Amino acid sequence: MMLAKKVGVDLGTANVLVYVRGRGIVIDEPAVVALSVRDNTVVAVGNEARSMMGRTPGGIQVIRPMRDGVIADYLITEAMLRYFIGRVMGRFSLIKPEVMICVPAGVTSVEQRAVRDAAEQAGARKPAHLVPEPLAAAIGAGIPVGSARGHMVVDIGGGRTEAAVISMYGVVVSASARMAGDRLDDAIASYVKRRHNLIVGDRTAEEVKIAVGSALPVDEGLACAVRGRDQITGLPKTITVTSVEIAQAIQDHLATIVQAVKSVLERTPPELASDVMDHGIVLTGGGALLRHLDELLTQECGVPCYVADAPLQCVAIGAGVALEHLDLVKRNLPTESESLVASYN
Repeated sequence: MMLAKKVGVDLGTANVLVYVRGRGIVIDEPAVVALSVRDNTVVAVGNEARSMMGRTPGGIQVIRPMRDGVIADYLITEAMLRYFIGRVMGRFSLIKPEVMICVPAGVTSVEQRAVRDAAEQAGARKPAHLVPEPLAAAIGAGIPVGSARGHMVVDIGGGRTEAAVISMYGVVVSASARMAGDRLDDAIASYVKRRHNLIVGDRTAEEVKIAVGSALPVDEGLACAVRGRDQITGLPKTITVTSVEIAQAIQDHLATIVQAVKSVLERTPPELASDVMDHGIVLTGGGALLRHLDELLTQECGVPCYVADAPLQCVAIGAGVALEHLDLVKRNLPTESESLVASYN
């Protein structure tokens, strides 16, 4: 008798990562779906769909079904999950995988149920399991979350920033801010439009963030060319932006992330706060790769911060590993009638 595969899914706003026990990360693709407008059928998913963003004719619509870490379009999310689970299991597999999906720490019971239902409809074995993102991130980063000591993790994804203190497989204190990679991209696009009269798309703004983005205005020599449409003439135009400019463009947005981290530290019990000071704060998620973000948080919060190894993969790996400790994880989760934890706005 074949055993069901154990699969961990990081269902993120920007990317979907799938971890399979014994194989590691097997899928890492954008959370993007291309649809035919005429008959509402799926044209492409993942990398292929992302390559179509901003380049499609009127008959094809490119959708990101996740917003701020939660499901914005249930049916499209279900189709996307079915596609990825099908790739993992094989097209003609009759065995349903045991799936653990990450959800933001501040989601409501309705949002939890939507994620669980979408996974089950997409082919996961019932019941699909849920785990708070900060806990999964901590497990994936190699933090010993089973000990009776406090460890703090900050997961900066595409739609949300999740900050939490973890102890004994449970979230003790957490804060969730709807400020992360997508909002930073929007801030960069707005700055370029306001300062240089250049209109750029979301994808270009993200490329600028990756190329020269910085949390502190210290990389004065770092610059990149940006191509877009001139707001005045309507013609294509190329400008140059520097890392210092981008740091100024996103500083107010980074302040929201800093405030979420401070909110958790202010509410952490004294014994656990002492542990956090000893161990430092671990940064995970794609946003953790922003230059000098760990230095900014260290300056503002007074607690050492460092970026985890493979920060983009921590949540998915942690979700898969959490299936091995399912009883311990479930013991510390509230009932479905409650939120996982209070969210921070």
